[in-house]
Amino acid sequence: MIHPGTKHNIGVKSVAALLLLALVLASCGGETDNEGSKNGGASEQDGTTREAASSAGQYVLPGAEIYPEGVAYQPETGNFFVGSTTDGAVFRGSVENGGETEVFLEPGSDGRETAVGMKVNQMGQLFIAGGDTGRISVYDTPSGNLIQALDTPSAEMTFINDVAVTPDGSAYFTDSMRPVLFKVSASGGAVGDVESWLDLEGTAIEYGEGFNLNGIAATENGRYLVTVQSNTGKLFRIDTQSKEVVEIDLGGETLENGDGILLDSQTLYVVRNQQALIVPVELSEDFASGEVGEGFTDLSLAYPTTIAKYDDRLLVVNSQFDRRRSGEDPELPFTISEIELP
Repeated sequence: MIHPGTKHNIGVKSVAALLLLALVLASCGGETDNEGSKNGGASEQDGTTREAASSAGQYVLPGAEIYPEGVAYQPETGNFFVGSTTDGAVFRGSVENGGETEVFLEPGSDGRETAVGMKVNQMGQLFIAGGDTGRISVYDTPSGNLIQALDTPSAEMTFINDVAVTPDGSAYFTDSMRPVLFKVSASGGAVGDVESWLDLEGTAIEYGEGFNLNGIAATENGRYLVTVQSNTGKLFRIDTQSKEVVEIDLGGETLENGDGILLDSQTLYVVRNQQALIVPVELSEDFASGEVGEGFTDLSLAYPTTIAKYDDRLLVVNSQFDRRRSGEDPELPFTISEIELP
């Protein structure tokens, strides 16, 4: 779910990590296509439903340089979690209390240098993607205790980006730089090792320059995973039983810059970060085809990366990655927008 390319201490980065940083920032956009307002407003040519004024609620994140990315909602508690890409801090807020959020995991704790995509499974375990560290972290949400810190196999280029959880508690992770889907099994509260679950070489997913697989979501029964490829704008369905990979037929439409995604029954919501758009896709019963709908936005959005849903509202992460890329100071405070589904 990302194109941040930022870690908290550039002085200790390896040459490979610096090269990855440059590639990530290039993936974020370079020349944008009439990106709109300074806050990341949507392009008029994208067929956007744009409101005259923002009606969004906002949650405030503490910190001046956190550049948030992922969000995970826990329906059992009403809590949500948001990560900082620059120092690995994780914040916790509540949709019942609103307003401020608090630090849930301190910056750099347990060796966690960055926090990208994240999800909570039904056992209350928070899975966090570790970006270019190649690490996966798992925490107990009631206590904040670390359950597991898992390293994926070392690679010259890696970016563990987003995660989907299935009803059995397992978690599947995308890597935007190498064509592998990783899996961490969870059963009865125990978390297993990380597994290189699916080699994507030779499948319908062809990796190229820039950011490849990004946002990922699971169907309600866990049978399929749905994922977006940022650089091509394509969607794919992955069968968790047979490991079959098929491109979802969108009738010629594409969703370039697709970042975080949310699957709500047969409706997939795709965040297009550069365009500051959230685009609904009505998927067929077998998730093999879909119809792209009209994107919507809000003036509060500032280079949105990913979303979570509760009731009829979306929590949208305002990353401000475009400002970091351009060298501009962020507009403080960093926020999560709460917008009503149209």
